[in-house]
Amino acid sequence: MDMLPNSTEARDIRYQMPAAADMRKHEETGSVVIERGEGIYVYDNTGKRYIEGLAGLWSVAVGFGEPRLAKAAFDQMSKLPYYHQFNYKTHGPSVDLAEKLLSLIPFPMSKVHFTSSGSEANDLVAKMVWYRSNAMGRPEKKKIIGRIKGYHGVTIAAGSITGIERNHTSFDLPLDRMIHTSCPSYELFGKEGESEADFTARMLADLEALIEREGADTIAAMWGEPVMGAGGVLPPPAGYWAGVQAILRKHDILLVADEVICGFGRTGKMFACETYDIVPDVLVLSKQLSSSYLPLSAIVINDAFYQPIADESHRIGSFGHGFTASGHPVATAVGLENVKIIEERDLVGNAARLAQMFQAGIKDLATHPLADHARGVGLIGAVELKGWDKPGQAGTAVADRMQAEGLIIRGIGDAICFCPPLIITEAQVTEMFAIARAAMDAVAAERG
Repeated sequence: MDMLPNSTEARDIRYQMPAAADMRKHEETGSVVIERGEGIYVYDNTGKRYIEGLAGLWSVAVGFGEPRLAKAAFDQMSKLPYYHQFNYKTHGPSVDLAEKLLSLIPFPMSKVHFTSSGSEANDLVAKMVWYRSNAMGRPEKKKIIGRIKGYHGVTIAAGSITGIERNHTSFDLPLDRMIHTSCPSYELFGKEGESEADFTARMLADLEALIEREGADTIAAMWGEPVMGAGGVLPPPAGYWAGVQAILRKHDILLVADEVICGFGRTGKMFACETYDIVPDVLVLSKQLSSSYLPLSAIVINDAFYQPIADESHRIGSFGHGFTASGHPVATAVGLENVKIIEERDLVGNAARLAQMFQAGIKDLATHPLADHARGVGLIGAVELKGWDKPGQAGTAVADRMQAEGLIIRGIGDAICFCPPLIITEAQVTEMFAIARAAMDAVAAERG
């Protein structure tokens, strides 16, 4: 692309290493510079407006430019801009948010610990799982089950629990104590003539077989997103989570529910665990917790998980972990205000009310000649495209064309994924899918 030598675009290429990108391609093309946001829209530095159809990165629940969050950050910054939580110190905003979260969760939980990202949170939970096994005199019980196409972050432990090849290749991941079971997507992996019930039974049999092969006494925990997000928006088949929980209970294996994407209303309930009747030992939250206005995540644990860890910290004299920014006062103040907005404006209810319309829009796109099928729940969904010569080629082409037409979504392989801010209106849902359909028409016309 043509750019002035001292433009933001040129300096971005010159000075920054991008995330989740082909760096050589970035050197040639640069990046779109997003300059401001308002509601469900963002604007680049040429003034072009886009519908942010992925809520940033599955995360901006209350939309862009929310003045209450800016004020919450300013007020807390003015009062106490930073303090740590080491050596028996704390501050009001983190306590307030921890109390609020425990009041919202519809099953018994005991404690909250704050970190700055979903990756950090999942990484820490892995350490806590191992610490707990040692505390209980079970040093052999350390393996962690993830799922193919599951996503739990990109740090070394979280990236190992993740089951996505691009997050492993050339990083020497996964670690050898991380094992993976089948991806429970009936739409992608159901066999010809296999009913959904039979597919669920096969997924559960795969999990049982993995546990038997590895030995239940060597497996500490299983991680799972109620709805897989970055793997391509993959809802579970009927009966899956009930079956998984029964298997884990039988084998004394902990369940960690990763609600980094699903939490705070995405499925039409405050937590997706409610949608699928999941009662985990650990709940991991981020993204919509602060609408990503500031980096924030939360680990919420039940008492059975907490007590052995507390005992071990007493025996040793300390729990040897902490981040400089754990429970940051400005981030937790913004998180608390964000949760208040979600409640006061009934954004969970908005997601539930618009879910039928949104999912109908996804299904309508799936009737397009480029499409294969649709999937989703609440205000998250994907359309799987028919493959072209190379995997991912169709998804990239359609996502790029949608961006050119003023709609930012995410292409994951050959799936185009939608996850708009929870504040979206009926009229804006209609506008979003009209742009998406027009873009798909344009790509189809170009291909002849």
